[in-house]
Amino acid sequence: MLCLLNSTRPEWVEIAASEINTLLIDHAHCEKKAAYNALVMIQRYPDKVDIVQEMIEILKEEWDHFERVYALIRKSDIHLTKDSGDEYAKSLSEHIRKQEPDRMLDMLLVDALIEARSCERFSLLSQSDLISKDLREFYTELFASEAGHYRTFTDLARIYFPADIVKMRLQELLEWDKPLSQRNDFWEEYEGKIQALELLISKS
Repeated sequence: MLCLLNSTRPEWVEIAASEINTLLIDHAHCEKKAAYNALVMIQRYPDKVDIVQEMIEILKEEWDHFERVYALIRKSDIHLTKDSGDEYAKSLSEHIRKQEPDRMLDMLLVDALIEARSCERFSLLSQSDLISKDLREFYTELFASEAGHYRTFTDLARIYFPADIVKMRLQELLEWDKPLSQRNDFWEEYEGKIQALELLISKS
C-alpha cells in the first residue's frame, strides 16, 4: 500500500469493528490533529508558497472529515473523549531531526507516512463486512483522500529537496515504521496518527 514496507496485522480490522465507537472517537481526534498540523506547517514555513497553499487545502479537507466523524459519534449517542498517548508516535517522532532544513523534510515525510498508514487501514475498513454499509462507503471515500494527502506531502518534499534525498530519507523512516506498525495492542496501532501529529505539533 503506497510506500509501506509491510501490512497491518489482519486481526486489526476485527478488533476495530468490535470497538466501533472507540474507533470513531479516535478517528475524530485523528482528523482534528491533522487539521491543526496543517496550521502548524503554515505557521512554521510561511515563506514556502507551495506548502502554504497545499496546507490550506488539507486543512479544509481534514476539518470536514472531523465534522463528519463527529456527526457519526453523536448519531451513535456517544461523546468525544480526551486524547490518549502511545509509544508508536513517540518512537516515530524521535527520528525527526531538529535542525532546518532537515526538520522540514522529516516533518513532510512523517506526515506522508502517517497518511499512508491511515490510507491502508481505511482500505481495510472499507472492505470489511464487520461494519455497516454506510461506514464502509465512508471509509472508501476517506481512503482516497488519505492517498491524495500522502502524494501531496511527498510531492512537497520533492519540490524543496532532491528526489534521491527524499527517497533515501523516506526509506529510513519506513524501516522505523515497520516494527512499530506490528504492535499487538490495537490502540497503539490506530492512535499512531493522532499522537504522531500531536508530537509533530509539540516540536514546532
